[in-house]
Amino acid sequence: MTGQHAIGSGFGHDSTADEVLDGIDLTGKLAVVTGGYSGLGLETTRALAKAGAHVVVPARRPDAAKEALSGISGVEIDELDLGDLDSVRAFADRFLASGRSIDLMIDNAAIMAAPETRVGPGWEAQFATNHLGHFTLVNRLWPAIVADGGARVVSVSSSGHRRSDIRWDDLQFEQGYEKWAAYGQAKTANALFAVQLDALGKDSGVRTFALHPGGILTPLQRHLEREEMVGFGWIDAEGNPLNPGFKSPEQGAATQVWAATSPKLEGLGGLFCEDCEIAELSTDDSPGVRPYAVDPASAARLWTISAELTGENAFR
Repeated sequence: MTGQHAIGSGFGHDSTADEVLDGIDLTGKLAVVTGGYSGLGLETTRALAKAGAHVVVPARRPDAAKEALSGISGVEIDELDLGDLDSVRAFADRFLASGRSIDLMIDNAAIMAAPETRVGPGWEAQFATNHLGHFTLVNRLWPAIVADGGARVVSVSSSGHRRSDIRWDDLQFEQGYEKWAAYGQAKTANALFAVQLDALGKDSGVRTFALHPGGILTPLQRHLEREEMVGFGWIDAEGNPLNPGFKSPEQGAATQVWAATSPKLEGLGGLFCEDCEIAELSTDDSPGVRPYAVDPASAARLWTISAELTGENAFR
């Protein structure tokens, strides 16, 4: 039995973050948005702050974040490198020391299709940054997330999850690296994280969602050569967007904002969303989420492995 069925949100592919938040007052709410100063994260921060939220933006490049967010009120910047678990723990401990609670936790930051890079004890960087960094962050911040009940955690995955299930026998790509498979595994991990965190946290009132934001040209593509993006049909030789299905950043941020705030999601969780709606299961090229990315047994297995790797588990 799966809850992966549309619920009639009233929004869709072209909806913007501001449209999703129209009529929703976030005054007094605190949101944490990783990577909230670039691409989709910047638009997410702007929209949440406009709706009244106080937004904490943990940033690997605090100076760049200050410049990007300079015109937005209600924003606080701190330092965080998701590829360095000591940095993750230090940020989380600083936040916990402030005594504040978190209402909206949006795990937005990511790297994509990076050249082979090793971080920490030799971990593959996309899995380590996109998944293990956020896993550590959320577990470490759990006392603040669960404090008031009713919080939502949003894990930004991607349709890129279709490129790879979890490679249980070679998580760190030690038997040969392929950048797109590594990205796919990391995005599947983001989706499975939401499934298991929701299962663990729902009795405390915390619900979790994963999502595909859509195709958007943002700094996420920094590791791709222009020729590669031309080959995909994303842009022309001059760098102009070609794919008519691509979204603007305002549209791309809408699904994560919707997942974080929509009243229609009350009582729901552990689900994968896209286009401001709950996605359908898909095993072909149609939109939707692959069954392996929302499988509860895989989600529990990945959680156990992630806790062992990072030494963090708020639920042990």
